[in-house]
Amino acid sequence: MNDYKEKILKICNDTCKGTLMETLDISYVDVGENFLVGKMPVSRKVYQPDGVLHGGAMVALAESVGSAASFIFLNAQEVTIRGIEISANHVKSIREGFVFAKATIIHKGRTTQLWDIKITDANDNLISVCKLTTIALPKK
Repeated sequence: MNDYKEKILKICNDTCKGTLMETLDISYVDVGENFLVGKMPVSRKVYQPDGVLHGGAMVALAESVGSAASFIFLNAQEVTIRGIEISANHVKSIREGFVFAKATIIHKGRTTQLWDIKITDANDNLISVCKLTTIALPKK
């Protein structure tokens, strides 16, 4: 299982090169039977003007992790994954360290998928709660 897990994480991290995920320093750090975890550093690069993590950066992290999870848990050779709706409730500010987004499947349909994504800090304090709907479109 550990080799399989490392292979999945490597594939996810390799696909980040040259994308928004690379710009935000997002990396994938854990995967399990029905979840994926991504990590993002909190630094000036992702601050809003008053020096705390920007909500939009958290939403970008959440959608990146949820979409990558759909890619992993669906047949990615046959479908293209797109996010079609995301909502976020930011409950706590953070100025430094790392945030971790854990995407867990709520509904895994053939066409649409629903993900619960909790963003926490290194001490497991809840920072944001997001819900993402993805769609699996047949490749042409």
